[in-house]
Amino acid sequence: PSGPASLNSSNTSMPIATPTDTPTPTPTVPPPSAGLVLPDDGRWVEVDLSDQVLYAYEWDNLMATFIISSGAWPYVTVTGEYHVYVKYLSAPMAGPGYYLPDVPYIMYFYDGYGLHGTYWHDNFGTPMSHGCVNLRTEDAGWLYDFTSVGTLVYIHD
Repeated sequence: PSGPASLNSSNTSMPIATPTDTPTPTPTVPPPSAGLVLPDDGRWVEVDLSDQVLYAYEWDNLMATFIISSGAWPYVTVTGEYHVYVKYLSAPMAGPGYYLPDVPYIMYFYDGYGLHGTYWHDNFGTPMSHGCVNLRTEDAGWLYDFTSVGTLVYIHD
């Protein structure tokens, strides 16, 4: 016989993986081969949804780390590679079941998804938003000054 059902039983010497300790989560700096295209100033943002943490980089130098609140089901935060396309020092936000006047330090990166300051809760580290990435207002202020239109926003689980 041939094909997958005819495995040779004498060929069973496969290496066995040895479990290792799970490392403490650290920022993910994708290698250049990952294909991330950085703006000319080298500034970019990584959002780790699993850890609810945002990292700000200049090239491969970690500049700041902030705890966040991302989107809660069913309004999950999108994943992928985006770029800040517009910034507002302050603007209203509205959606299904909410209206928030004067949301500070908004950095939109995809449709209505943005990074922004949050004055209506202090439960960071827990997904709570309608898809945006909520930051403490002072952290969002720092990030607003750090980013520009075109800054890469890399979001992953």
